[in-house]
Amino acid sequence: MGSATRIEATPQAIDLIDRLVEQHGPVLFHQSGGCCDGSSPMCFPLGEFRIGGSDVLLGMIEATAHGAPFHMSSEQFEYWSHTHLTLDVVPGRGGGFSLETPEGVRFLIRSRLFTDEELADLPPVHVGPVEADA
Repeated sequence: MGSATRIEATPQAIDLIDRLVEQHGPVLFHQSGGCCDGSSPMCFPLGEFRIGGSDVLLGMIEATAHGAPFHMSSEQFEYWSHTHLTLDVVPGRGGGFSLETPEGVRFLIRSRLFTDEELADLPPVHVGPVEADA
């Protein structure tokens, strides 16, 4: 049990993460359930975004330079718990304070439903801050 993953990234997203880590140091992602910018995955320098006690750690984005934790609000996780998420990059400027904003691209989530086999094989999620995020 536990070999299925909840989150992965496209090669384009991994390339961008590597560039952002080179410029800013280790990063983390957070996806809230808000509107506008809050509905997009946001990338922050590790330690500069406070992970809440009810935020869910979906997993690590395994980039070349540094693994990046990907968190989601617990409210959003209730809706997306049955979906596999893929972090991607598309042209266009996002808003807010996400690190990719000056690059002329934005992170985007693509999703698909888990198969029954994947659901049975998912590891448990961690809720709340992880020491490395602080």
